[in-house]
Amino acid sequence: MANKSAPPSSLPKSGAVSRGYNFASTWEQNAPLSEQQQAAIGSLFHVVAERPFPVNLAQEHVPGQDNGLSVATKDHSFGESDAIEAVLVNTNQFYNWFTDLELAMKSETEEKYRHYVNTLMGRIQTCDDILRQVDGTLDLFNELQLQHHAVATKTKTLHDACDRLVIEKQRLIEFAEAVQSKLKYFDELENIAASFYSPNMNVGNGNFFHLLKRLDECILYVEGNPQYAESSVYLLKFRQLQSRALGMIRSHVLSVLKSASSQVQAAIRSSGGSKTSVSEGVEASLIYVRFKAAASELKPVLEEIESRSSKKEYVQILEECHKLYCEQRLSLVKGIVQQRISEFSKKETLPSLTRSGCAYLMQVCQLEHQLFDHFFPSSSEDISSLAPLIDPLSTFLYDILRPKLIHETNVDLLCELVDILKVEVLGEQLSRRSESLAGLRPTLERILADVHERLTFRARTHIRDEIANYIPSDEDLNYPSKLEQSAGTKLETTSADENPDVYKTWYPPLEKTVSCLSKLYQCLEQAVFTGLAQEAVEVCSESIQKASKLIAKRSTPMDGQLFLIKHLLILREQIAPFDIEFSVTHKELDFSHLLEHLRRILRGQASLFDWSRSTSLARTLSPRVLESQIDAKKELEKSLKATCEEFIMAVTKLVVDPMLSFVAKVTAVKVALSSGNQNQNVDSLMAKPLKDQAFATPDKVAELVHKVNAAIQQELPPVMAKMKLYLQNPSTRTILFKPVKTNIVEAHIQVQSLLKAEYTPEEQSIINMVSMPDLQAQLDSLL
Repeated sequence: MANKSAPPSSLPKSGAVSRGYNFASTWEQNAPLSEQQQAAIGSLFHVVAERPFPVNLAQEHVPGQDNGLSVATKDHSFGESDAIEAVLVNTNQFYNWFTDLELAMKSETEEKYRHYVNTLMGRIQTCDDILRQVDGTLDLFNELQLQHHAVATKTKTLHDACDRLVIEKQRLIEFAEAVQSKLKYFDELENIAASFYSPNMNVGNGNFFHLLKRLDECILYVEGNPQYAESSVYLLKFRQLQSRALGMIRSHVLSVLKSASSQVQAAIRSSGGSKTSVSEGVEASLIYVRFKAAASELKPVLEEIESRSSKKEYVQILEECHKLYCEQRLSLVKGIVQQRISEFSKKETLPSLTRSGCAYLMQVCQLEHQLFDHFFPSSSEDISSLAPLIDPLSTFLYDILRPKLIHETNVDLLCELVDILKVEVLGEQLSRRSESLAGLRPTLERILADVHERLTFRARTHIRDEIANYIPSDEDLNYPSKLEQSAGTKLETTSADENPDVYKTWYPPLEKTVSCLSKLYQCLEQAVFTGLAQEAVEVCSESIQKASKLIAKRSTPMDGQLFLIKHLLILREQIAPFDIEFSVTHKELDFSHLLEHLRRILRGQASLFDWSRSTSLARTLSPRVLESQIDAKKELEKSLKATCEEFIMAVTKLVVDPMLSFVAKVTAVKVALSSGNQNQNVDSLMAKPLKDQAFATPDKVAELVHKVNAAIQQELPPVMAKMKLYLQNPSTRTILFKPVKTNIVEAHIQVQSLLKAEYTPEEQSIINMVSMPDLQAQLDSLL
């Protein structure tokens, strides 16, 4: 038991434990366990953590020994020779022994782990050493990486700085170039000035226009950049140089043109002519061909100017060149043109002068346009460029024609002039060569306007003197004899083209009206012609009506009516082709209210200075505008209709007046009878039957019927013959006679109705009325 009480450290260590530990360590080193195996070992460890009491150590009762316990144990796991034997007498010994055993076992177990821990600690130490080495290496690497980063950063900074420097260098280079490119415009001032002020510089120099173009570019640049310092000063100097250059061009152009004019004048003198007297054969060769050859050196200069015509300075110098050219050309040709036109005016009539003068001017204008196009090809389309030359030349013709036009009184000749100018010159020749002759159009239109004005005045005078104030002669009013004389030799028609003598049977104012309107229709503007036509038709209608009244007094009223119908029909027919309105609005000032206003003011009923009232001075003195519209064509129709109706009634009364009177009396009697019955105050005579009335006896009725039949047979044929004499158109006579026939038949019908109602058949047979078919046939035979 003494052994059992010894400390655990005094117990002999088991070799099996050492061998088992070494074996396990070697095993672990040579055959490391996987994670699954280690998990299985862990599970076994937990299972055997609390082991049951060994069977061989269970308590046994030893016979003969009640006061102690004898235990024999043998640890087979320690080996065959290493058994621990002990005699345990009581429980205390057992516990002591068990404690020692546990300590021994724990010591052996801890030894294994302690060795493992020591191994691990060594390895940890090794790892720590390695880690320290690695940390050192990493520190070195980090330091190296920091150094590399610093070097890279410095390198990038250097590259960026280099790039910036390169960009800045390029920018500075571009800026320097830009400054230089801008400064070169200012630097050119001295170079250009030195060149232009050089004594050898002139327009003919080949470098002149190159310098002028460079000068234009400098001016354009300086104008577009007024923000630059001293730009206004430089612009002024550039402008001065440009003015000097343009002045040189103007002087050069004038010099060449004068030289060419001098050469042409010298050639004219050498040919034996004068400035105003050149034969037509040498005119073109000298004035145009020689001038063109002499001034050919100007063409390149003028083309350069025209190519720069988009700038206002060159527009001005080009206009000056046009003016200089026209002045020199005018000095050459004006005398010749004036002489030619003067010769025409001395030899020819006004129409011939107009034709010849216009033809000659068109020839001159065309040649001048061709010559102008040679020098100014880009400006020839503008007709105003040649106006300083063409206008004075065409004015020569205008100045000669105008006095003759003012004194011309012949309307036919004026109409001929309108036709020449409007149709031949402006309509045909000028339209065919409109581009080269466009410069003549204003003057020709001015001449035409003067002719129109003169023609209008003469037409109004003609209408007033020859139509409105016409005094007819006895021959003019000799109707129907005038028609009877003409009917024996000719058949009158309403068309003057078919029969030129048709006007002989017309009343002269009608012939003058139709003739005047026919001539003026194509010569005057529509608005002017409309006014003249309205006036002419109106006064012509009035003149015919006056003549109709005179003829009615001289011959018979029927002759006056037929005369009026005849001439109004002709007038209506003749004005029908004119596509115009014959209505004119007249405006007149009416002061009729002025007297009443003044009376009220004098009586004190109104104030003269009351501007707010209608009776104020302004309103009192303001006239009223009265408008009235007169339609000559409608008035003509109205007069014609009234005359026809008058004629129809006159013929009707001439034939059936007895019947009309009879029917009127019968109607009066019936009205009286009807009125008497209502008033019970009727005369006894009125109560008798119609056939018992004194005026309506069968004998009286038979007498009036006989008179009507006699009138139809005796009076109506002369009327129809007179109608045929005045109205040659059968359809016109039929239209005019149809209402007469209707009235005659209607009168017979009314009488027949009364006879059937009031008279017996025997009385009707005594009266012997003509039947309606016989009456119709008798009237139709008259046509």
